[in-house]
Amino acid sequence: MAETVLFWIFFAGVIVAGAQVILRRNPVYAAMSLVACFFFLAGVYLLLSAHLIAILQVMVYAGAVMVLFVFVIMLLNLREEELGRERVTVWKGIGALAVAASVGLIVVFALRTAYQGPVRDLAVEQLPTGFGTVKAVGRALYLFSVLPFEVTSLLLTVAIVGAVVVAKGKI
Repeated sequence: MAETVLFWIFFAGVIVAGAQVILRRNPVYAAMSLVACFFFLAGVYLLLSAHLIAILQVMVYAGAVMVLFVFVIMLLNLREEELGRERVTVWKGIGALAVAASVGLIVVFALRTAYQGPVRDLAVEQLPTGFGTVKAVGRALYLFSVLPFEVTSLLLTVAIVGAVVVAKGKI
């Protein structure tokens, strides 16, 4: 019961923080909302018994990657007038309706399963031995996912170089 309550708290936090990432005009506020979203996702990982992934989520994404994002945002030095004025468009209304419908469907399905009685946590029951250990995560990351890992590092490097080029043009 407590895990269910915590899951719904983390779920609501991820949804609200993720929405703030999109809705904030100021990029620094959006980045801070993304940090909050990362922390809520780490809580979900803890509920899934993936403690190492939760710690890495906080250290790597909420720590290192967000420092990089905030550095790039500060390097660009966007002023309030460069952000433009806020406009309400039809697409924003359609997006809000889609989000409301999605959240409504998730709540309806969750309530339907809640009234069917207790549900066994098959994810925890079927965990292989050594799940979530440093050895298992390292094996999955460096043996089976080498290409996506390297592409991500290359993409972050290109983003930094692009931010420096854009910022140098403004100086």
